[in-house]
Amino acid sequence: MQLSNRSLALDVFRGMTVCFMIIVNTSGNWGTTFAPLLHAQWNGFTPTDLVFPAFLFAVGNSMSFVMDKWKKMSQQQVLTKIFKRTFIIFLLGYLMYWFPFYNVDADFNIKNFPFVETRFLGVLQRIALCYGLASLVLYYFKPKFSLYLSAFILLAYWFIFIGYGPYDMQQNPVLDLDLHLFGESHLYHGEGFAFDPEGFLSTFPGLVNVFAGYFAGKYIQEKGRSYEGIAKLLLVGFILIATGFLWNYGFAINKKLWTSSYVLLTIGLSISILALIVYYTDFLQQKKGVYFFEVFGKNTLAIYLLSELIVPLMWRIPIAGQASYTWIYENLFTPFGAYFGAFLFSFVYMLLCWSVGYLLDKKKIYIKI
Repeated sequence: MQLSNRSLALDVFRGMTVCFMIIVNTSGNWGTTFAPLLHAQWNGFTPTDLVFPAFLFAVGNSMSFVMDKWKKMSQQQVLTKIFKRTFIIFLLGYLMYWFPFYNVDADFNIKNFPFVETRFLGVLQRIALCYGLASLVLYYFKPKFSLYLSAFILLAYWFIFIGYGPYDMQQNPVLDLDLHLFGESHLYHGEGFAFDPEGFLSTFPGLVNVFAGYFAGKYIQEKGRSYEGIAKLLLVGFILIATGFLWNYGFAINKKLWTSSYVLLTIGLSISILALIVYYTDFLQQKKGVYFFEVFGKNTLAIYLLSELIVPLMWRIPIAGQASYTWIYENLFTPFGAYFGAFLFSFVYMLLCWSVGYLLDKKKIYIKI
């Protein structure tokens, strides 16, 4: 069976990741958020922990569609494209955490947000680094090399933790390197102390998610035109999920450290979900619900950035002496119950972001880097 549109499944998959990323990032009240919509506190896994690695998987998937184009370009053109895109995405991520470039005190008086307090790493920064490094590897080396490199990264990362000894959130090799490279003030402090879940060292196992997305994309293009091909993808997904859970006994599944077992688990789930989407959209020719996620998938970066830029403004702009974020939740959503109200807040916010994407799609505006 011929695929009707090779990029449709990818747009839907990528759109799903952004949709759920917005939902899990904007709960009305973190104290009353449904457990599946929270990250695991430390070791363990929740559905929310799949969102970011699935996006990295989608980055690799997209690369499988552009590699043939790169072969027709000069080396200078390709490198310019890679480094330009890496730099812009990294810079956008950095500025996103600094935005709106000021802070407020308890009375909403404006105060400085100095450079020394800015977070250096983050979600978009990890995407940028993984994209840049993976692109260079796939461009300069044969595909098998990335498989060997993936195995080396996962095993070497495991051995680093074995050699380090007992670790926790406040004492681990990822944090140690980040403190050495960037200093405490440039790290994430969401846990009440310095620790960045998008640390520099833990970015390297994230490369494996990108490589896996690339190989899955190539396989779907070349051999995913049959039911047998989809079945093989599901089998590989199951094997990786099982291997990830088995490895968990020696190297705990941990999103904040991006452990090797976590990588295998999330790759297995990503492959399985993508295979099911391909089956739904291309084999069954079903379109119900597809366009909703496609809207997110066509303007992924723009919609994600929008969702992240509005929130800090809502925390800084007051309504009746409260942050507008809090005021809107308490006055419009708490009547629906503490937990459902917190979820409904994030769901409505996601729909507002989607509506912007819908308008962009209707006007055929697609923001690419």
